[in-house]
Amino acid sequence: MSGGFALFIIAWTFILITLMGIGGFFMFRKFLKRLPKEDGKSIIDWEEYYVDKTRKMWTQEQKDLLEELVSPVPELFRDVARQKIAGRIGQVALEKKRKKITQEVIIEGYILATPKRDHKFLIKKLEEKNIDLEPYQPLFER
Repeated sequence: MSGGFALFIIAWTFILITLMGIGGFFMFRKFLKRLPKEDGKSIIDWEEYYVDKTRKMWTQEQKDLLEELVSPVPELFRDVARQKIAGRIGQVALEKKRKKITQEVIIEGYILATPKRDHKFLIKKLEEKNIDLEPYQPLFER
């Protein structure tokens, strides 16, 4: 066996192990989110519950706003992000006893559903749309 071929096999083995490790990590995270909590429902069950409960409260304009806000998320993860954020928006709407999903509820739910490191994308998008950020400052500081 030549030295170049052996090096190729070693590199290919390292690449395969790395890719399987990354895939396994994301599969394990999904598995953990599916495990039931103390109340008998998983995180994903609650997301689906809030989305289903508030499905009729969304207008097309609000759906378009949500799509615009999740547009910076890579396409591969966009569906998962949309589901998580829509679930949190639904939770906020139900907790506040709203009849409709409003822009304020969408922004609040988005802030609460996303990690702090992703807030810069939201702030940039809201500034582009000339939306006042002042009412949301306490949420950004959490």
